[in-house]
Amino acid sequence: MAINSTVEAPQFQVQASTEQNYTFPLVVLTSLFFMWGFIACLNDILIPHLKNVFSLNYTQAMLIQFCFFGAYFIVSMPAVRLIKKIGYKFGIVTGLAIAGIGCILFYPAAGIKSYPLFLFALFVMASGITCLQVSANPYVASLGSAKNASSRLNLTQAFNSLGTTIAPFFGGLFILSAVTLGVEEIAQLSAVQQAELKTVEAQAVQVPYLVLASILLALAAVFALLKLPTIEHIETSPLENKSSHISAWKTPHLLLGAVGIFVYVGAEVAIGSFLINFLGEENISGLTEADAAKYVACFWGGAMIGRFIGAVIMRYLSANKILTFNAVVAIILVMVAMCTSGKLAMWAILSVGLCNSIMFPTIFSLGVKNLGSATSQGSGILCLSIAGGAIIPLLQGMLADAIGIQMAFILPIFCYVYICFYGVKGYKAGVTNNAEDAK
Repeated sequence: MAINSTVEAPQFQVQASTEQNYTFPLVVLTSLFFMWGFIACLNDILIPHLKNVFSLNYTQAMLIQFCFFGAYFIVSMPAVRLIKKIGYKFGIVTGLAIAGIGCILFYPAAGIKSYPLFLFALFVMASGITCLQVSANPYVASLGSAKNASSRLNLTQAFNSLGTTIAPFFGGLFILSAVTLGVEEIAQLSAVQQAELKTVEAQAVQVPYLVLASILLALAAVFALLKLPTIEHIETSPLENKSSHISAWKTPHLLLGAVGIFVYVGAEVAIGSFLINFLGEENISGLTEADAAKYVACFWGGAMIGRFIGAVIMRYLSANKILTFNAVVAIILVMVAMCTSGKLAMWAILSVGLCNSIMFPTIFSLGVKNLGSATSQGSGILCLSIAGGAIIPLLQGMLADAIGIQMAFILPIFCYVYICFYGVKGYKAGVTNNAEDAK
């Protein structure tokens, strides 16, 4: 997904001769950001696809996001400890290999039509991506001057957004277009024919994910052979820094920011997860899944464009005001999507992507503001809050089963209401006092 999981870079020493040597490593590393954005966004395609294959309700279908984003919470700290032992370069190699294995597991999962095996494959794949993020973000931050670290990370994150924009086209073309029959046509088939059709649908994911596995494993081999600058890790893990443990966990604006990250990621992932099914509703657009997938790209493309617009506007307006404005507009748009129908409802929900664009980096920066020596630890706490992508879509799935998919969007509204609160008041809670403690 379009998640800028940028962790405040720990302190490093880079063993390389001159900064001009960093160009090629940065180009290669940028491909990783594209790949994990691409893979994460394919979940929006998998959800309606596997929902049909296994005749799932919305709650069961949202286990896809639960397993995927749950890996961020479970694997992040073990990944930190692993990378301390094997280094950032081989942390990247390991992450690529694990993600590749996860993609390969899609083949037997589709072959035997096992939903639990699909979920396990997603968890394995996401575990590899988590290792990648823990390794690649600080690696990019360290390759060059500290002054330009944020600029380098923003550039690579732009390619992450590019991946999330392209993925729906890929998924719609190679996965959702495997079956072209409508609901009424399928209903007229015999039970045997319907079972055969579901088998064809399940197997539609095999080749695309084998292609992804090949690319990931090839990248792992390339990184293993590349001579990259060596990073010596100096500082301890963000969540293990005992010297700043007390001040970080007792900083109200950081903890409120962690909740903000939790609900933001949850709302964005939940909306993206339901888009194809929502656009397929007869009172909205009645689109086929393959056609609806093209519009999902508008949602994520809006987030990408919004980042560039936000970068310009933030030169003139304070970050918290822009965050509040975007949250208010998001609330209005989701309400329109809930209360209307047709093209108006469709474009209202798609436009929420534009509002989401600046939320993660803005909440993140406001959360770690004035933490002093506890900044690294605070960054780790905020990144663990990405687990909201596992919980909130699942809750929205339960709501969709109970009150319908359109009314279930009430949950993201509550998420944006909290973000609005954080932009108005929460970001400055206890800042003065805790800034003193963090020194």
